[in-house]
Amino acid sequence: MSDGTIRKNIQVGAEVEIVQKHHQRTGELTNGIVKRLLTKSPNHPHGIKVQLDSGEVGRVKHVLSEES
Repeated sequence: MSDGTIRKNIQVGAEVEIVQKHHQRTGELTNGIVKRLLTKSPNHPHGIKVQLDSGEVGRVKHVLSEES
């Protein structure tokens, strides 16, 4: 399981756990498959922002699997 703060660790099609903006206080995680990477910088201290296939947007906390 790799770190979600480094952009090169995250590929489109990878299975990840994200925290959505409205869940930042509780830290509730959402699983999904990456559709788009929204953060352009090579790293971000709070996690790379992505959009999942389901349309949900959040910052990656864990990369569960590389491209599935």
